Amino acid sequence: MIYDVLIIGAGPAGMTAAIYARRAGKSVLVLEAKGYGGQIIKTPDIENYPVEPGISGYDFATRLYEQTKALGAEFVFERAEGIVDGNVKKVKTPEGEYGAKSVIIATGSESRPLGVEGETALIGRGVSYCATCDGNFFRNKAVAVVGGGNTALEDALYMADIAETVYLIHRRDSFRGEEATAELLRRRENVKILYNSTVTELIADRRLRQIVVTDKEGVKTTLDVRGLFVAVGRIPENRAFENVIELDGAGWASSGENCRTKTPGVFVAGDNRSKDVRQLVTATADGAVAATEALKYIASL
Repeated sequence: MIYDVLIIGAGPAGMTAAIYARRAGKSVLVLEAKGYGGQIIKTPDIENYPVEPGISGYDFATRLYEQTKALGAEFVFERAEGIVDGNVKKVKTPEGEYGAKSVIIATGSESRPLGVEGETALIGRGVSYCATCDGNFFRNKAVAVVGGGNTALEDALYMADIAETVYLIHRRDSFRGEEATAELLRRRENVKILYNSTVTELIADRRLRQIVVTDKEGVKTTLDVRGLFVAVGRIPENRAFENVIELDGAGWASSGENCRTKTPGVFVAGDNRSKDVRQLVTATADGAVAATEALKYIASL
């Protein structure tokens, strides 16, 4: 079977694209390597998505999946390993290949972890990769932010308005992010900057209680914190498709707000795309745009 729209990735962007394509009466296949939901499924509570304050990431993803299925989209849980361009695009998986008139790549990105023992188990229990998503849970508490780029600086500044104390931990002696933001942080009385330092240990019972920070001289300091925001970068999942999409130097898919790529009929949507804001609401918006552009492309064939 040749599908009208084949979507790689069953996160919010991919499933929103599937909803839009199905409502337009097109046949849709969603390929997903893991499970539906993407990164949002790890979020305990979503507070910043319109109309749904307090819904858990798991419930949000499940309701979105059920809505997509009810509209008739097909799901196959296989990893897409490449795309062959042509009048019919062929998406290859370890189990075979699938044909489609158009393809939307919505593979998202993964937060780059610190790699400290116990980190994964504490996600949602003190460890977070999104200050704007989860920061309010740590109001008037001590937290730490790890990183030296713009995301880390902005997260620390955001948390400075919420938390009692913010420890900003960076492994170098200067920040990679904008100096203006760094200067604002230096002026905040409740922000303490630890240069040339890394987080080497997490101490927890059921939730995070303390972190151990080690400086370049090997001196260890134990900090009492209830939240740890990791902002050491993200890893886009695009390499398998670089023959049909253009990637920037960091591996993000280069695309404008129309979600088109260099290959007609191939689109990108969500957190794998080069963009300034990566949030749930922007992912679903991308899905709507990419599906609309795919429908225009199919109509032009």
